[in-house]
Amino acid sequence: MRKRNERRSSIESAFDHLRSTVAGALGAAENELDRVRVSFAEQEFAKRIATTGLAAVERDPDSIEDTPSLAFDSALREARAERERLFTGWTGDGPDQLTELVAAAAPGTAGRPMHEWLGTTGTAELNSPPPQLWRIGTGHVPESPDPRPFPVAMPMLDESHLRITSSSQTTEAREALVQNLLLRMLSHYKPGLVRVHVWDVAQLTGTLPGLYPLTNAELLTAHDPTRLGEMLEELSDHIRRIHTNALNGGHISLRSLAEQTGQRDEPWRVAVLFGDGEPLREERQQQLQRVARNGLACGIQLIVADLPMTVNSSVESVRLLDADDVRTSMTGPETAVRLDEAPPRDQVTKACTAIAQEFITHRARVRTFDDLVPEQIWTQRSASGLQAPVGFHEGEPSKVTLGDASPHTLIGGPSGSGKTNLLYSMLGGMAARYSPDELELYLLDFKEGVSFAQFTPGRRDPTWLPHAQLVGVNVNADREFGLALLRFLSTEMRRRADAAKEHEVTKLEELRAEDPDGRWPRIVAVIDEFQYLFAERDTVSTQATSLLEDVARRGRSQGIHLVLASQDVSGIEAFWGKPAIFEQFILRIALPKARRVLAEQNDAALELPRWHAVVNHESGVKHGNDVARIPDATAKGTFDVLQRRLWEQRPEGSAPPRLFDGSLLPSLAALADFRALSTAAGTPAALLGQVIDVDGTAAEVRLARSPGRNIAVLGSVRVDATSVLGAAALSLARQHEPGSARFTALGLVEEVEPDVRQLVQALLGDGHAVQSYGFGDVDKTVEELAAELDKRASGAEDSDHTPHYVLIYGVDAAHSLLERKDPATLTSGLDRLRKLLKQGPEQRMHVLGWWRSPQRLKNTLMGPVDEIGAWIAFDVHGQELSSFAAGQLVNWSPRERRGLFFDRSVHSQPEVVLPFDLSAALSQEDVQ
Repeated sequence: MRKRNERRSSIESAFDHLRSTVAGALGAAENELDRVRVSFAEQEFAKRIATTGLAAVERDPDSIEDTPSLAFDSALREARAERERLFTGWTGDGPDQLTELVAAAAPGTAGRPMHEWLGTTGTAELNSPPPQLWRIGTGHVPESPDPRPFPVAMPMLDESHLRITSSSQTTEAREALVQNLLLRMLSHYKPGLVRVHVWDVAQLTGTLPGLYPLTNAELLTAHDPTRLGEMLEELSDHIRRIHTNALNGGHISLRSLAEQTGQRDEPWRVAVLFGDGEPLREERQQQLQRVARNGLACGIQLIVADLPMTVNSSVESVRLLDADDVRTSMTGPETAVRLDEAPPRDQVTKACTAIAQEFITHRARVRTFDDLVPEQIWTQRSASGLQAPVGFHEGEPSKVTLGDASPHTLIGGPSGSGKTNLLYSMLGGMAARYSPDELELYLLDFKEGVSFAQFTPGRRDPTWLPHAQLVGVNVNADREFGLALLRFLSTEMRRRADAAKEHEVTKLEELRAEDPDGRWPRIVAVIDEFQYLFAERDTVSTQATSLLEDVARRGRSQGIHLVLASQDVSGIEAFWGKPAIFEQFILRIALPKARRVLAEQNDAALELPRWHAVVNHESGVKHGNDVARIPDATAKGTFDVLQRRLWEQRPEGSAPPRLFDGSLLPSLAALADFRALSTAAGTPAALLGQVIDVDGTAAEVRLARSPGRNIAVLGSVRVDATSVLGAAALSLARQHEPGSARFTALGLVEEVEPDVRQLVQALLGDGHAVQSYGFGDVDKTVEELAAELDKRASGAEDSDHTPHYVLIYGVDAAHSLLERKDPATLTSGLDRLRKLLKQGPEQRMHVLGWWRSPQRLKNTLMGPVDEIGAWIAFDVHGQELSSFAAGQLVNWSPRERRGLFFDRSVHSQPEVVLPFDLSAALSQEDVQ
């Protein structure tokens, strides 16, 4: 870019030098003659000099009669000497310097003679900088002593519009000039990268006939003379689309975008307008002015011939005096320009036919997923936004953009319409362009499927997508996980907003500029079949709606983008009366037969063929439609190959994404919170299950020396109860040195005996003291525990104050036995158990018990439930749990392998947890 700016400065300086030299030389000579003229007495001589100028006097000195020859000769010599002195700086190296500069600024077809390249198709790509100058002919300075010719070229394409003024005698020269310029542009770039629009006030067809083969490929559009307004409106729509899609990251033009990111994907549009010298009507003039004013930044080049136009934009001019005498704004009025000759008609037609045919072949080639992937991965930065191709339209990429202008995406389509394939194409295009430091993905699939499991390591494929931080599959029953994702996004949004405030900025792009060493990637959260999150009229839907509205409204400025996919959004009751939520979803993608995704009057999706989608960055309004063909991204050899390539390039220390699979239970041995437990911890914590959140946090209960620090498991399902008590015991054991804690296990129901036996063996293997009892020993065991409690409370010197954890499986099964009173003391086993529950925690004796229903726990307590500080309930309805949740209404319906967890010292309301799979932890496999 620096070299390009330096070259532009050199070109401007050279032409400025040419104009100033010529004007100075001629002006100095004329001034010298003026001085002589004033000194002469003869008025006729003065008049003739004034009207003919120095050049005429030099050519025919004898034409001036009655002129004192000595005085005239002296004046003429002085004028010529002054002119030659000033011209010396130009004639020495001026023509050669201009020739060299134009050759550098107008490479290839932009500056070489046409016979050298006409008939060959271009190879330049869009992201390569366009030539700064485009040759139109040769120039020379007639008044110069050494009028050597030099090439004359005009700045176009991103640089300046072109205005041509001609007369009836120079109409052919006008069309030849325009045709030559268009041929240079069309032949410089690959076919399809320059699109031409032609409007002629005088005729519908016949203008530039040699270019008409381009119409077969839709590279040239001839507009009706009576419908200029439609053409200008089409160009205006294009400008709006460019500002919405490509320039939404703060870039002022496509050129600046390309210079900063190396990314440019919009073909140039060259609009040629032939007038008759008469001004346009006021309305059309205003349309033209708007296009001229904003077009250059959006890749629109105007060539306006014989059409009065006053615009506040860069415009170069060419004035055709006759076929061999042309003046330009670049070279000044004193430099005569001769236009390059137009090539023969048949050669022009043949060249345009070749361009059109190559583009048709290129467009007809079926694009695959590989065409979405760039040659070099991770070359783009996401500071201003994300942009990637999702499919193809007529062979050219159709892109999706996520940024400030189009922050969120709504995707719609019935089952089987290709939503998963579209998401793979979209995510693949982004992941290939932006590194994990620029883009993070959070992916959630509510339907009963494993579409996103591809992005996580598996037994057959150990690779994962480095950008993915979280993947959720089979989440249809766990709506809380969708709520947890929205909570995480809301928290992250606040964290970024606080950081931006600290740096006195408001947007992610500004924050990244102020904090270059910080890690601030853009976040894309994809929720497929998101309507399931709002399927019930409950607190989950209420909270999710509020969070979604907040993230959708404020996430854009913090680089957090939502992609919601659904079969139908119309039936979501939670959104009724809240249209503002979907108003934030500017980018709409409609698959075949999709309804209510695009605007109400936009039914383009209804007639879409398979493998196609309508990509719309205008909130679904019809004029924003871009119909794209979506390549197959799910077949073997497509996304999986890209993922392996990205995985092999992953940053050092990258970790695989966290996988939440609703069909599987989390492994206790693999849980980070379990592995992190150590004897150096403070108050011991019992891990009961895994909370449904983004981080996979353990549901833990701190067993401090304070009243009520006991745990109850409620419900009739054995496998859930044994999982919770086993996880609690194993996690507590990791926090004590061998022999520094005691465990007592009472299996009071027959079906738990194998579970208790396996747990005891694992605890013994850790070096802890463990005692195990059955139903027949319960009364004696409870009596011994009560005696130990009394001894500890008495403060006896020989009392044992090591932590003692009492695990009771099926407490209510022994109620009848424990109710019997001791005739001597009139105290029952239940009385001793209640005392243990009430006073034990303060003496480091904690009960972890399983009751098969809430009512049976109440029967055990026979009074306030304060002795149970934490509980986890399975297959129990919410109304049965209110008294254990501080009297609040508990809205809960039992779900298989899901529990409701509440710790009165921590929670304001219960939360859903998953019980652990203990198999690896009990066998000591993979436990460090």
